[in-house]
Amino acid sequence: MIIRNVRILICMNTIYYEAHNNLYLNLTNRCSADCIFCIRNFADGVYGYNLRLSKEPSTEEIIEALEGLDLSKYREIVFTGLGEPTLRLDVVLAVTRWLKNQGLRVRLDTNGHAALINPKLDVIAELKKAGLDSVSVSLNAESEEKYNKLCRPVHKNAYRAMLDFVRGAKEAGISTRVTVVKIPEIDVEKCRKVSEELGSDFHIRLLSEAASQEIRE
Repeated sequence: MIIRNVRILICMNTIYYEAHNNLYLNLTNRCSADCIFCIRNFADGVYGYNLRLSKEPSTEEIIEALEGLDLSKYREIVFTGLGEPTLRLDVVLAVTRWLKNQGLRVRLDTNGHAALINPKLDVIAELKKAGLDSVSVSLNAESEEKYNKLCRPVHKNAYRAMLDFVRGAKEAGISTRVTVVKIPEIDVEKCRKVSEELGSDFHIRLLSEAASQEIRE
């Protein structure tokens, strides 16, 4: 996840931070993938801001932290950070419901592995029921072979599960986009074509400075 022009709001165990007129929620540092370009592999955060958690915040702690803010000034409240939010799906759902009761727009940034992480749930249906407005899904490769090489997912069939997640979100009426990181190994135009076939919006992310330096070396 690329984070730019960020002002950290909590120095220790950063639960939330501002960027791009949005408020971002940092639920976990765990992930079901290990992408070669992920900032997690090169730094504790970006621009000197530490996003590492010594403990994962509870639903109650997140809501308590948010209650003191003027949330109406943000375009969106976004689940993202140094890990995969759907590893804590119960928290995502509970906080989404609370945010929607405040009349706020809510987005989930995800790798799309939710069905593999939570196999006993219809994740898309639960997100829709909670009121989630949009999802941004990391596509990051034009083929399963390249995806497995670059993203190194924990689960088998992660690429197909990710594509199914995009399709399911779109069919459920959740605003959906896919994203790719602009590095030489990824064919951006082929990824754009995959996005078109899925019927989703498409967004190109720039590689973080820390990751760029490490990969070049």
